[in-house]
Amino acid sequence: MAESNHIVGAAGEPGVEAFGYKQELKRALSLWDLLFYGLVFISPIAPFGVFGFVYNASHGMPPLVYAVGLIAMLFTAFSYVAMSRAFPVAGSVYAYAGRGIGESAGFLAGWAILLDYLLLPTLVYVGASVTMTVVLPGVPKPVWVVVFLVFNTVVNLIGIETTALLNKILLALQIMVLAVFVGFAVYGLQHGVAGAHLSWAPLWDSAKVTPALVFGALSFAALSFLGFDAISTLSEEAKGGARSVGWATILSLVLAATLFIGQTYLASLFVLGRDHFPPGDGTANAFLTVANIMGGPILQNVTAVLGLLLSALAGALAAQAATARLLYSMARDGKLPRFLAHVDARRKTPQRAVLLVAAITLLLGLAMVDHLQLIISLVNFGALFGFLTLHLSVVWYFLIRRRTGRWFAHLLSPALGFAVIAYVLYNADHLAKIAGLTWLAVGVVVLVVLKLKGQSAALPVDEV
Repeated sequence: MAESNHIVGAAGEPGVEAFGYKQELKRALSLWDLLFYGLVFISPIAPFGVFGFVYNASHGMPPLVYAVGLIAMLFTAFSYVAMSRAFPVAGSVYAYAGRGIGESAGFLAGWAILLDYLLLPTLVYVGASVTMTVVLPGVPKPVWVVVFLVFNTVVNLIGIETTALLNKILLALQIMVLAVFVGFAVYGLQHGVAGAHLSWAPLWDSAKVTPALVFGALSFAALSFLGFDAISTLSEEAKGGARSVGWATILSLVLAATLFIGQTYLASLFVLGRDHFPPGDGTANAFLTVANIMGGPILQNVTAVLGLLLSALAGALAAQAATARLLYSMARDGKLPRFLAHVDARRKTPQRAVLLVAAITLLLGLAMVDHLQLIISLVNFGALFGFLTLHLSVVWYFLIRRRTGRWFAHLLSPALGFAVIAYVLYNADHLAKIAGLTWLAVGVVVLVVLKLKGQSAALPVDEV
């Protein structure tokens, strides 16, 4: 197949048939739908849930960490845009590495990102259950995990259009909560509540700042950014094709990061002089502590229920949709059991993959309901390792195989992205690195078994 057939304008870009697939999923998502999906998955108030972890790791400088994170993730977003235009199919990093580098790289990339996608809904539900114990301490955490999971699974089974509609509603509610928080913050600053005042300390403290400190904290803050990458899993359901996916990827990242920097700066002003929040639930609910300082129990409960809870529901809804489509893509290629590639004839959704994700999430959520920090680290490990293979895919496919000669776009940018992500992983939680590498080792074993059984890890069409 000629390469010119693959790299074309959005209006004339090939369908999935050009890559050896059938168009089974429904093309129903506009650029705005994709943008809303990305923002909901990222969540404009994502720092609410990890504020304490980032604050402790950065010694009180979360907005600095998020500013550095935006720069780092932009390089990754550029790589996603490049590969989504070259290969406008579902599967994200799995498809990009498989076609950009080779079949084994694709399998391992998909296996790594699967750790992120499988654990992300679990993380969201566990975080939401911790939040709800502040509002209704008498209800056990596992009960909340089950309630949230059942609701989101039903929505995902109904269809992608219903998911997109609910995404918009939840996004609007999150923006309203953020606006209320900002209003209380401005009022508190004007009246010096808890000694709050404008200060450079949350943005830069030369006595504390070191690269290891910032990038170690970024290994937690990276969780807030996850979601823009999942837009690529909807390539086969986007009406505007790869061009819409690319624009939505960049716009959602920049908009969300701007909100992250602003809200964490405001929150940090109300706890100036504090280096750490108490371990355990004290760290997990640090943002609720700040809300209580700013506006008392009323703002704390509004932040918990309408903020953290809605953010959790929205993020998990998007995460389950993305995870199901990754399983569908890998199963369609024979790398996972083929029954997962089934698409419901009426609703055009990967029904069995959605149900499997729900079952796995239920088991993991109940087993790890008291291990939030470990889940955060594991999710980030899977995502960041996937990003590493993404950057390698850009260089290998465009610069080495296609010889484009675009040194900035296809070498410098992915190389910088690779270096930053690698340094973040190096500074990640020790236990997370052990567990993440163990997961990758299992993936290598599965790949070897596939090879020994004579089953190719190759994708259906080798386009070069």
